[in-house]
Amino acid sequence: MFHELVSDPGEHTPEELYAALAAELADAVESAGVDAVAARTDLDRETVAAVAAGDAPELTLEEAAALLAAAEDDDAESIVLLSRDALMMGMSQAVLDVEALAAEAGGDLEAREVQSKIEGRFPMTLREFALLHATIRARVR
Repeated sequence: MFHELVSDPGEHTPEELYAALAAELADAVESAGVDAVAARTDLDRETVAAVAAGDAPELTLEEAAALLAAAEDDDAESIVLLSRDALMMGMSQAVLDVEALAAEAGGDLEAREVQSKIEGRFPMTLREFALLHATIRARVR
């Protein structure tokens, strides 16, 4: 799950956490093989190859989870659900509501967007996940 890929996520800036998540994803895809991962996902081979090369194309949380699941022989839906749950549990531990989280995350996302993304009603990018996760974990430390 993405919330477990990097130790001490609150010790990283959102950009550093995103880079670390992208690097972990690249390692997993490269290790499993681009063709094998591409065959197990709905993503085109060029996108999978770009991830493996470390080019970090903009991926949704679902797309990134599909790549991770294919590389690690796991279930993509479980990865997404557990990653979103980690955000919600972190918010509870940090005593953050969506308004406070949106403000502390830099204001690029409105509170309603944050809530919709965490709940899965709007797509969330891996970069947005890193932003929210780093912000939450920095508060929990």
